[in-house]
Amino acid sequence: MNYSKEFLVKPGSKLRLSDIDPSYRGKYKGDDKAEDEIERNLERLRKSQYLLYADSRKSLLVVLQGLDAAGKDGAIRHIFSGVNPQGTSVVSFKQPSTIELAHDFLWRVHTQTPAKGEITIFNRSHYEDVLIVRVHELVPKAIWSKRYDLINSFEKMLSESGTRILKFFLHISPDEQLERFKDRLDDPATQWKISESDYTERDLWPQYMEAYEDAISLTSTETAPWYVIPANRKWFRNLAISEILADALDDMDLKVPPPRVDIADIRRKYYAAAQKGNGR
Repeated sequence: MNYSKEFLVKPGSKLRLSDIDPSYRGKYKGDDKAEDEIERNLERLRKSQYLLYADSRKSLLVVLQGLDAAGKDGAIRHIFSGVNPQGTSVVSFKQPSTIELAHDFLWRVHTQTPAKGEITIFNRSHYEDVLIVRVHELVPKAIWSKRYDLINSFEKMLSESGTRILKFFLHISPDEQLERFKDRLDDPATQWKISESDYTERDLWPQYMEAYEDAISLTSTETAPWYVIPANRKWFRNLAISEILADALDDMDLKVPPPRVDIADIRRKYYAAAQKGNGR
C-alpha cells in the first residue's frame, strides 16, 4: 500500500474530513498483522536518520496536528523510539508568551526548525495561529485569513534551504476522543493530562473541523504536503506515518560523506600505535 499517495491532500484540492473514515485500517484486520511492517519501517527510519545526520546537507521537519487525544504524543513515542536523540528534537508549541506575542506569529517557530542533518518534530505548530485563533476569535478574520499565504511562503523558504517538510493531521472521531478521555480518567498515571478544556472544546468540534479543512486545503503544497491519517486505531496511525516518513527519507538521496582525513595515513598511524602497544 502506498500511503504517501493514499492519504495525501493534493495541492489545490478541497478537503472534506467527513469523507475520510477515521477507523480505516486498509488491508489489515488487526495490529498483529501490521507489527512486522511497522518494525521494518522503523528500521528504515533508523538507518535513514543516520544517513541524514552524516550527510548533513538536508533536514526533515515533521508537523503533527490533531485535536486533544488524537495521538500526537503516542505517535512520537512509538515512531521515533529508535532514532538517535543527538539528531532529533521534539518541540511543543503552547500558549505564546508575552515576548512571543510582541513579534510576528512565525517568530517563535523559525528558531525551532531543524538544522542540517537533523529531524525536528512539531507537536502542534504554527498552524495553531489559523486554528485555535480562528475558532476562539482571538484575532480578527482580516488577520488570520492572511496567514495561510504567509505560512506557504515560510515553508517554501525552508524547503528551498534544504528542509523536507511533512505535515500530518491525526484524524479521530468524537466517540474515539471521548473513549480516550475515559482512559485518562481511569488511569492514575494519565490523570494529570486531564483539563476542563478537554470537554468544553468538544462543543466546538464542527468549527475545528471547518478550520482544519481550510488550513489543510490552503497549505498542502508540493514542497510541504499534508497527509490526513485515520487515527482511531493507534497501530494503523503508526503504520501509515512510519511508511510515509521512511519513503520520504529514502527519496532524499542521502549518502555517507567521504572521509575528511587521509585514511591511508590514519591507518598507518593506527598500526604504528598498535605495534607500540603490543611491544609493552
